[in-house]
Amino acid sequence: MISSLREAALNYQGKLECGNWDCDCVFKRGRDCCCGANDLYQLEDNTFRRMMNLWDNLSQLKSRVKEVTGNLKIAFKTCLNITLPRSALTCFGPFNTDVPIPFDSVSLNDGMGYNPSLGAFTAPCAGVYAFSYTIYSSVGADGRLYHKVQLLLNNNVIASVWEDNREDGEDSASQLVVLQLNKGDQVYLALTTGRKLCGHLASNSFTGYMLYPLNNAQ
Repeated sequence: MISSLREAALNYQGKLECGNWDCDCVFKRGRDCCCGANDLYQLEDNTFRRMMNLWDNLSQLKSRVKEVTGNLKIAFKTCLNITLPRSALTCFGPFNTDVPIPFDSVSLNDGMGYNPSLGAFTAPCAGVYAFSYTIYSSVGADGRLYHKVQLLLNNNVIASVWEDNREDGEDSASQLVVLQLNKGDQVYLALTTGRKLCGHLASNSFTGYMLYPLNNAQ
């Protein structure tokens, strides 16, 4: 039966309705023939062209990013790793005045804008910057979480996180702000009067980076 159908197909002289397939290959050659080769070759060519277009687009995007940023790299990342006297509970604070937090463990400082001695970032150039910080404190089951940390721009409070309760033995909070800075502006974090940060102090972090420069700003 199958042999008869094959023979009839091979001897057929009319028009073959094969669509996009290679009819000659399908009906007149052996099974090992790759009858879809032309389609596969076309798919390969289309894929290659798309990859090349993607590469060109990425190259253009890279050039445009450099144009926008002026090829400047300004970013910092730091955490709190100060050495404190040994005690039952390691705490930074309390103090009788607002104290800048000296984030001293610096893992990134492109542009050298961050000063670990001051705990402050000084803008190397005018631009729009993003800053984020995470504040963590742990006082144990019977302690009192009592802290307030403010982000300041040239001594002006921009944002803050705080905690005052006895229900949680530990807690953390984060903030993200975007600021337009002039060259020389300073941004830093300060622990307010009478408050304290305790426990694993290295969980406190402060980061920032430039989104884009402002060429006309001073």
